[in-house]
Amino acid sequence: MLSRLPPLPKIFNSHARWLEQQQTTILSAAAIITIANIISAGSGFIRERLMLGVFYTDAEQSREAYAAFKLAFQVPDILFQLIILGALSAAFIPVFSSLKKRDEQDALKMASILLNILLCIFIAFGILIFIFAEPITQLRTGPEFTPHQVEIATNLTRIMLVGQLFFAISNLFGALLQSYQRFIIPSIAPILYNLGILLGVFLFSEEYGIYAAGFGVLIGALFHMLLHIPLALKLGLRPSFSLNIFHPGVKELLMIAPARVFTIAISQFETLGLGYFLTTVSSVGFVLFTLAESVIAIPIRFFGIPISQAALSFLSKESAGRELDRFKELVVQSLNQISFLTMPTAALVLILRLPIVRFLFGTDSFPWVDTITTGKIVAILALSIAAQAMSQLLMRAFYALKDTRTPLIITICTVTVYMASTAAIITYTPFGILGIAATLAVSEICKLFLLVGFFDHKMPGIFGQSFWIPQLKILTAAFLMAVFLYLPFRILDQLVFDTTRTIELIGLFVTTATIGSLVYIYFAALFEIQELRLLSSVFKSVRRWRKDFSTTQEVVTETRSEDTGV
Repeated sequence: MLSRLPPLPKIFNSHARWLEQQQTTILSAAAIITIANIISAGSGFIRERLMLGVFYTDAEQSREAYAAFKLAFQVPDILFQLIILGALSAAFIPVFSSLKKRDEQDALKMASILLNILLCIFIAFGILIFIFAEPITQLRTGPEFTPHQVEIATNLTRIMLVGQLFFAISNLFGALLQSYQRFIIPSIAPILYNLGILLGVFLFSEEYGIYAAGFGVLIGALFHMLLHIPLALKLGLRPSFSLNIFHPGVKELLMIAPARVFTIAISQFETLGLGYFLTTVSSVGFVLFTLAESVIAIPIRFFGIPISQAALSFLSKESAGRELDRFKELVVQSLNQISFLTMPTAALVLILRLPIVRFLFGTDSFPWVDTITTGKIVAILALSIAAQAMSQLLMRAFYALKDTRTPLIITICTVTVYMASTAAIITYTPFGILGIAATLAVSEICKLFLLVGFFDHKMPGIFGQSFWIPQLKILTAAFLMAVFLYLPFRILDQLVFDTTRTIELIGLFVTTATIGSLVYIYFAALFEIQELRLLSSVFKSVRRWRKDFSTTQEVVTETRSEDTGV
């Protein structure tokens, strides 16, 4: 049937078939996602640095306007998280994969119906938010957020609601591609998003000021959506106007999704609380905190999310086939891999926090005092990097088992503790923004331990010696790496490199990171950490990719589910 479909745009010809390639193992999928994330993160930091140079100037009003832009993302993003990701992240891939095993065309029909339902809900709530954007902005900001900032944030919220509509469509198509184990296009789409924002800033900043960034968000979101459409159609998705909520797949998903929606709602309540707390202590504190979070997100994006995202379709496959021994093995294996990669990275970020912040955000208009503050926030949040990355995997493991209730309970517990402790910190202590960072880091670590405990209760014996012994070895190796790295870093920083120059700042980072990596590899080999084999696997994969890309066949030739690799 699909062989009779009309030809698709030229971008999907024989010279671009690598975009359609199916990834058949967790590590190959994770490697694709990681490489794309590296490029995406690079483009994102270029975007951030240029925008800081354009909008975060010496004028206080300009800095406040940029803080308003960053805050304006919250409500449109929350709407997207609740309605779209609430359904997709919890249940779409497991339900779609299970249904596709029985009837692929029926699964694709379910995807089309779900798209229509979610878009209708999204548009309805979007209209309400558009109308009441100003009082919503006032309710979620503290006393340090000025009336002018409220006005800017309100207008930008309305503009970016449209961009989230594009993301809604794009992410359902992306979830479909991931169900077919096609990770390349969903992974590179954020790069086009960043380029779209930059395009908007360059085209409109002189005339529209900070609103140019909002227009750029629209352009980037449109690019993000358009990239997904051709391959989604080629895989067989045919959008229709059906709203059949009684379709078996749709019913199953809608029964599972509410718990996930509540989980996201609780998490987003934490996000809103963070915005309120930060605008209570400073008019621009939100900017510094989000910049620090973007640094912390680097190892999570490079290692935690790729392995977790790639693992979900494989875990869903094993749980659907009830191969629970293999399921347990994949969970533990993936957690050990994430820990092996994120713990030493966290140590590097902790030690190199100031060079990283200066390199990424150190424009002429970014004050030294803001650099110091951002570096301190990075240092505190770095302690939770491994916990956040591992939590990504465990949450997805629960969803692969179609258990959305347990993550909800855990999220309620951690968010409640975080909100209460943060309110106490800013009310009764002088710690301010650093206290907020500390409570966030502690809550993320507690969340990981709760996830491990609940998962061990659900699947007794999963976290035995194969989990705890490697974790202890990895933690020890990362700690020793940090100890042995600190002194060389201080010597290089003070005596060798003049870090007022960008090239020498890069030299300091590369030299110190290289020393740290070699130290970590030495201790990993000394402790016989099995995950050290990951490095050789990655190098072998890199050598194979060029050959694989040049010999990839058409992805979709038949509609049989056996050919999808699920």
